[in-house]
Amino acid sequence: GGQLGKMLCLAAANWDLDIFVMDTEGCAAQAYCKQFIAGDFRLYEDVMRFGLMVDVLTIEIEHVNTEALKALESLGKTVHPNPHSLALIKDKGLQKAFYFDNKIPTSKVFYFENKEKLKEKVFYPSVWKSRKGGYDGKGVAILNNPKDVEILPDEPCILEEMIDIEKEIAVLVCRNADGQIKAYPSVEMIFDPKANLLDYQICPALISDDVEQKAQNLAKELIKILNICGLLAVEMFLTKSGQLLVNEVAPRPHNSGHHTIEALETSQFEQHLRGILNLPLGSTAIRLPSVLLNLVGAEGYVGEMRVEGLEKALNTEGVHLHLYGKKITKPFRKMGHATILNKSAETALKNATFLKNNVKIISNE
Repeated sequence: GGQLGKMLCLAAANWDLDIFVMDTEGCAAQAYCKQFIAGDFRLYEDVMRFGLMVDVLTIEIEHVNTEALKALESLGKTVHPNPHSLALIKDKGLQKAFYFDNKIPTSKVFYFENKEKLKEKVFYPSVWKSRKGGYDGKGVAILNNPKDVEILPDEPCILEEMIDIEKEIAVLVCRNADGQIKAYPSVEMIFDPKANLLDYQICPALISDDVEQKAQNLAKELIKILNICGLLAVEMFLTKSGQLLVNEVAPRPHNSGHHTIEALETSQFEQHLRGILNLPLGSTAIRLPSVLLNLVGAEGYVGEMRVEGLEKALNTEGVHLHLYGKKITKPFRKMGHATILNKSAETALKNATFLKNNVKIISNE
């Protein structure tokens, strides 16, 4: 029922689909679905109760009780993504092992049961990741010295070598049960180093045709071997030596695909619905170059949200503003996004920079 669920509901409304949503009261999607059921998607009983009400079950966040999804699938319910692959993706250690087993290029990884074991073999610089539960920059840390290790939680984790990154890109790919696969053009992602969140996203990515083709092929191969219907977001590193390495995947609509609502022929949300309902997949052609800007809570503000600079945003050419309906803001919380379209990618980026400097999510207090 988060913002991805809200946008799925908005896409489904065009086809008058009966969308049921389960999440906590006051979630972003609650006002946009046909039926809302209050519950906790991490609890087996709640997911079972909800799943028995519907014909096709999908997710917009990975942290759903997979044992309940497996049980529902065994009862004949259609569940996308399949629970086996979801369980694998939820555990970053299993996800990395899957890449190595299937000869998918990725960075080296080291496994640790707890913080004490990590301290014995930690190296610098490196990237620490919690095996489970991370999202939106949580559960990830850059380690440069022992002080960085001390503040980590004591839990199973992985450690990755630092990659000499030229660019970070993502490919969104979709598949239906008939086996039809369509990939969207690669997007280039620029992250906020402080929040470890996507800051800007540029479509199309400024990469060579050869790299683009390799990225498309990697994403298509992954969705096939994971046997996923619906969307799969594949985040990759392009190294300075020209190699593509898979970083992580997400089997659902994704932040890197929000621009598709206005900038491409078929939005990621409509495409996901097409995939999970085994309908023909839509065109992934670009209408116009775009830059996506995440709107996150400004530092120093906690409380009822307010947009500062709204008129400046709406007065900027090519801007499409999306506010997610989250009532309370806090630093770096995703509160919305803006997609800026222009025939010139340079002008789109210039307008996005103007918005970043002039539009802030603050609080009334």
